[in-house]
Amino acid sequence: MRILIFQHVAVEHPGIFRQFWHENDDSMHTVELDAGQPIPVFDNFDLLVVMGGPMDVWQDDSYPWLQSEKAAIRNWVMDLDRPFVGICLGHQLLAAALGGAVKLMDRPEIGIGEVTLTEAGRRDPLFSGFESQVETFQWHGAEISRLPDRAEILAENSACPVQAFRWGAHAYGLQYHVEITASTVMEWSNIAEYRAGLERTLGPQAVGDLDHAVKRRLSCFAASARRLNDNLAGIVRAHSLSMLRRKRFSA
Repeated sequence: MRILIFQHVAVEHPGIFRQFWHENDDSMHTVELDAGQPIPVFDNFDLLVVMGGPMDVWQDDSYPWLQSEKAAIRNWVMDLDRPFVGICLGHQLLAAALGGAVKLMDRPEIGIGEVTLTEAGRRDPLFSGFESQVETFQWHGAEISRLPDRAEILAENSACPVQAFRWGAHAYGLQYHVEITASTVMEWSNIAEYRAGLERTLGPQAVGDLDHAVKRRLSCFAASARRLNDNLAGIVRAHSLSMLRRKRFSA
């Protein structure tokens, strides 16, 4: 795969997926939008992955590059019809770019919890091989309040009804984090907004407690991430083959 990655803060990178992509000899090109790096021409990429960040989708005045990012996501998904995965902020940006809405939550969702696959989620190729109950790692204070047209919820829980969704054939948003590694909690807690939200939600000892809890479950999270990555690679391959057939028939 030829993977294009949008990042909004250096520590919110694809995490364990970088290991999988390296093992598979996939190519990666990262654009650090918050550092002013330009979005490249899309011709040479098969998959767009959009990561999380401390900003919100509506903060265009504070982060002007959000406008061009949402336009790029819309172009990639709607016009080019290529596979997409957004995680946390990336999940919310997908919804916003396609006409949905995002709002602050009454209470942030932070920590280890579960989401439930919907009937559509259980049928979806991205979740092939998953049980109906999926253990997840959460760290977000905003949520999708209105899905764009043509979107379908794939996973949900009581704290946040849209935990995963698909738009069209192969554009996915995941509110929860699947990319975590052993260093994730400590790295993210160094971001002032994240640490404040964590301590307000879970208490002053939350950083150490959450770091310990994540490390205890890390092998399970890694197995889920690998399965998700394998499924995603299959979706990208199927799309590439479909595009190749179209070119042959149109030639």
